[in-house]
Amino acid sequence: MIRGLLSVLFVLVAVAVSSSLAKPEKNIAKRGKRIPQTLSRGWGDQLIWAQTYEEALYWARAQNKPLMVIFHLEDCPHSASMKKAFAEDKDIQKVVDEDFIILNLVYETTDKHLSPDGQYVPRIIFVDPSMTVRADITGRYSNRMYAYEPSDIQLLLSNMQKAKKLLKTEL
Repeated sequence: MIRGLLSVLFVLVAVAVSSSLAKPEKNIAKRGKRIPQTLSRGWGDQLIWAQTYEEALYWARAQNKPLMVIFHLEDCPHSASMKKAFAEDKDIQKVVDEDFIILNLVYETTDKHLSPDGQYVPRIIFVDPSMTVRADITGRYSNRMYAYEPSDIQLLLSNMQKAKKLLKTEL
């Protein structure tokens, strides 16, 4: 009987100690910069990134914000140059931080809605909170409709504003 009580007591103490030591850290410091996340993969270390497409859809719906999905590859020179332009543009970073749920993927998805005109990188797709892929928000190329290059950063910013505007007028 005493052994059983000691075992239960030991388990309770172990659980209490582990829960007090493993307090989750918040992504935003009280008065300062955000803690960098590795999920950014260099696209904006101070931004909050979703880990999976399902999580991003949940956040988009819960916060009523558009989702921006960035498809890229780590060893692709086009992705690397777009990543650099995206990360260095303060306007893009500000709008993304305030008004978007963001996800970057280094693998292709099985969801055909996220590759309406093929699987290529870099590719940026917008999804609204109703889980509708915004096929009408495209880049400047007719053969790769969702591709952007570093020189297209203003077009991307314009398309982000369009995604925000459509969110307010259509939902």
